[in-house]
Amino acid sequence: MEILYGTTNPAKLDTMKKSLKGLDIQLVSLNDMNGEIPEVKEDGDTPLENACQKAHAYYRAFGIPVFSCDSGLYFYNLPEYSPMTHVRNVNGRRLTDDEMIEYYGGLAHAHGDIIAGYQNAVCFIYDSDHIYKSQSESLWGNKFIITAKSHEKRVSRFPLDSLSKRIDNGEYYYDSPKTCADVVYNGFYGFFSEAFISLGLI
Repeated sequence: MEILYGTTNPAKLDTMKKSLKGLDIQLVSLNDMNGEIPEVKEDGDTPLENACQKAHAYYRAFGIPVFSCDSGLYFYNLPEYSPMTHVRNVNGRRLTDDEMIEYYGGLAHAHGDIIAGYQNAVCFIYDSDHIYKSQSESLWGNKFIITAKSHEKRVSRFPLDSLSKRIDNGEYYYDSPKTCADVVYNGFYGFFSEAFISLGLI
């Protein structure tokens, strides 16, 4: 079964393919679709609201099974600075990758290492009668550290990975077997397995 993952980000598509390996599906992205990609405001107050906004817009546009995800970044030891769904938007500006590294690295420099975690959400539309959504803790990423000093490695559209360290040993994710992105996608296999069982697909 072909399912549209509502993203244009090749890195996110590759990570999700790894996360859902073993399910009998073929993931495609918005880059593979013919026709205009609708713009979505993503002005929800929660990751789940944003994920649903995107999934419904892409389902209306392309008419095939589709899911979208969204994340909110929470700071456990600095909750007042938690950007949640506005990770890239600060003080009314949309930051570039380099500006994000500078801003969040600056927070860590001013306040010490930040204990962070992503609260993830997903909305999967199989058809107009079968819609599955979740912001369960099983989808949330493990806690990690945002530190002041940036790793020399950069991956486009994943700028915070350069500031991210493992909480268990203090190593940069780029120096460890798992990347920050791998950790973020924990739980999605279970979500889709349950949805497919409900649909009678497995």
